[in-house]
Amino acid sequence: MPPKATKRGKASKADTTPKETTTTTTATSAPDFLTKSKEAYEQELKDLAKKARTQKGYWAGQLAIYIHSIILLGLIAVASNVSQLVLSPIYGSIPASIWHSKLVMAACFTGWASNVFLDRALPIEPVELLPLIAMYIPAVQYLLFRASGYLGGSYGPLATELLTIFPLITISSACVATNLEYADFGPLPKFIADAVPGLGSFGFFKVAEKFSGSFIAQHIGTNFYMTRIGLEGLLAASYTTIAPSKFLLLGLPALLHTTLLNPHLPSPMALSWLNSGIEKEGWKILDRRDSVTGYVSVVESLNDGFRVLRCDHSLLGGEWVKFKDTDRFKGNQVAEPIYGVFAMLEAVRLVDVPNPVPDNEAKALVIGLGIGTTPAALVAHGINTTVVEIDPVVHEFATKYFQLPSNHTAVIEDAVSYTDRLVNETQGVGQFDYIIHDVFTGGAEPVALFTYEFLQNLNSLLKPDGVVAINYAGDFSHPPPLLIVNTIRSVFGSSCRIFREHPRDEAQAELHNGRDFTNMVIFCTKSSSSEVTFRNPTSRDLLNSPSREAFLLPKWEVTDEDLLRGVNGSVAETEKLGVLRRNDTAALEKWQEESALGHWEIMRGVLPEVVWVNW
Repeated sequence: MPPKATKRGKASKADTTPKETTTTTTATSAPDFLTKSKEAYEQELKDLAKKARTQKGYWAGQLAIYIHSIILLGLIAVASNVSQLVLSPIYGSIPASIWHSKLVMAACFTGWASNVFLDRALPIEPVELLPLIAMYIPAVQYLLFRASGYLGGSYGPLATELLTIFPLITISSACVATNLEYADFGPLPKFIADAVPGLGSFGFFKVAEKFSGSFIAQHIGTNFYMTRIGLEGLLAASYTTIAPSKFLLLGLPALLHTTLLNPHLPSPMALSWLNSGIEKEGWKILDRRDSVTGYVSVVESLNDGFRVLRCDHSLLGGEWVKFKDTDRFKGNQVAEPIYGVFAMLEAVRLVDVPNPVPDNEAKALVIGLGIGTTPAALVAHGINTTVVEIDPVVHEFATKYFQLPSNHTAVIEDAVSYTDRLVNETQGVGQFDYIIHDVFTGGAEPVALFTYEFLQNLNSLLKPDGVVAINYAGDFSHPPPLLIVNTIRSVFGSSCRIFREHPRDEAQAELHNGRDFTNMVIFCTKSSSSEVTFRNPTSRDLLNSPSREAFLLPKWEVTDEDLLRGVNGSVAETEKLGVLRRNDTAALEKWQEESALGHWEIMRGVLPEVVWVNW
């Protein structure tokens, strides 16, 4: 760590080098100084610097400057990623990210440009503030999350990060700028030496941000320290180590709040305390975990008798639990879903094909598990079912808290890599009679799972008479649904048919500026050139389920006119959209920001705020 300054926060050049012994250089008188040429003066400075480098301890001091700067930059890189993780259960990962990179860049610039001002204006050394800011971040977030309904999905993340991560990065950047004022860049030309500290620091920060984000994503939820609150605790401890001071006692209230009163702490005591409060509102959290796709929890409505699986600020599915022990449902092989779209996906079995396959000889691939409604029904019909799910916690919770049977094949892996490998292993020979594609989390679908290349893999894995059902949740007032349908049709042909979960509500659309967010299911066959048709369901197809009686057979068809709403009815715009390619997803990702904000508002109406903010 760089030596302490003789006057608060401002180390002199001499502090980083050994003291000169007695008069080795005679002071230059004012007249002599004025008569010296600029070149001679610069040469004298270079000679002094060269002599300083030969002094004992000089390079140790330089090394301390670099190490301290690297640590500070590494910590704010980690803090940047952790801030996004903590925001995602309240706002969803996409709304949380909209302002983030701009705010981080502004904080870096502000701190770098104002290091001298902060050094003079603050009552203590800037570096001594960092542990206090880090300690108070969880408490400030806890308070601001209570106001998330008022702040909204657009500006809530911005307001929260302005009061948490922004001051942490600003002060850290200022400390790095001050440190590097005394760094020796050797023989580099002056114009390069002047640019290296700023550009090099920001470059290192971005690299550290990327690698730390990847590391956290791989290990999130594996132990207490790799949870959202655990990581914030590690950051606070790290800042305390590099900047110990008597002011640390001021952070004690924040530490006590996080330890004893913050419901987000991943401990049995915190969960028990949290449930004691929300049970009064009619809700209970049965289990919760940080995982690779987000914060995952099982939430039960005590008053209405249903259970849902939450991932960040969205729901992966739900089922009625109050019917379990009633006479009609005793002995049922499947649970009663609370969302009709999951029953509609099972209609892949109803699609007319030239050579139908008996259920006990059929094979199905399900991409995306949720609570397991669809795979559970396929297993109940005797179909050999493989489920691909990237999140092990989602699979664990679906098995433990929902009625996902154990007699299925679970593949805990990214669907892109799994299908790539399977297509190569099978050399493109179809393996499955049914493929159900149902992926949604955080207010938007994983873009990679809707690209032309991924859908081509699914087509290769389908048998000649195979059927695919693809669930897409989107807003018909924006272009993405049309883009996705264009891509699907480019792979499976124009015979596909599209159905939505509920009919369009004109009154609601008008109330929300045309917004029409819904689930739609696209049914396609591999070989048939004629339009998809369905047989009528039998009692066996319905599995003694009222939800399946109401939703199994698709009813509300989506027309091309509905899809064109997203481009104001323009056929030319439709052609311009083209199809979604693996290396060209930026436009869809941009549109997903608006869609995710709309989804955030919808979710705040599905469950009360007390459930969303108490994660």
